[in-house]
Amino acid sequence: MDTVPPYIPFSEDAEWMYGRGVSDAKGIIAAQVAAAEVLRTAGFRIGLLFVSGEERDSAGAKAANLAPKGSRFLINGEPTDNRLALASKGALRVCLRAHGTMAHSAYPELGESAVHKMVQVLARLLKIELPVTEDVGPSTLNIGQVHGGHAPNVIADQAEAQVLVRLVGDSAPVRAAILEAAAGLAEVDFTLEIPFVRLRAVEGLPTMVAKFTTDVPQLSNWGEPLLLGPGNIHVAHTPHEKLAKRELLEAVQMYIQVAKRLLS
Repeated sequence: MDTVPPYIPFSEDAEWMYGRGVSDAKGIIAAQVAAAEVLRTAGFRIGLLFVSGEERDSAGAKAANLAPKGSRFLINGEPTDNRLALASKGALRVCLRAHGTMAHSAYPELGESAVHKMVQVLARLLKIELPVTEDVGPSTLNIGQVHGGHAPNVIADQAEAQVLVRLVGDSAPVRAAILEAAAGLAEVDFTLEIPFVRLRAVEGLPTMVAKFTTDVPQLSNWGEPLLLGPGNIHVAHTPHEKLAKRELLEAVQMYIQVAKRLLS
């Protein structure tokens, strides 16, 4: 159920809804609720599971996975433009910390710059040859945050960087490359890993590959997973988040159609 900044006041016109979460993932929740009402009225045994924490550490999914209800299938909602995802990239989150000795910047020989060490590590990370899976694409690496030092005239005694790798396979070679890049310069802490997953298709329905990460790997006890939902991931997490009303209504019918085919 999570949304992320920036805050966007809700508004709408004849064709679109605008606001934080309309695409990721409040519109999806609305479509699933509407589909569930139709399916339950028709006598299908289905349920709804909503969790929090997906944008941070999947805490809600991990808790839910300890109390499964015996479902055979799980349709996870994400903005896929109403296409079934054939795969979803994993994620490897990394925290790098470098340490040095503070000194006056006019006398650098008296100190040791943690920032200079971190710059070297990050330069090495950007040169890593990341794994590629032919039908999915490449792994990608993003240096999302860098912090360190105290002032331009002070040799920095500490620096930290947050890095996220989108995985398309086993994390082991990526972990090894990161450790090699940081050797002798920075400490490495792998703070989160969500594995790459392949997903079920349904004949006749359009498909895509999700380059983002979902709660699916943390809900392994809730049945065979599928990934489907209205909205475009490109506008999620931006001040331009929007969802077409037509697509929202189409999603309701797609959820009904997929559920009936799975349960037939």
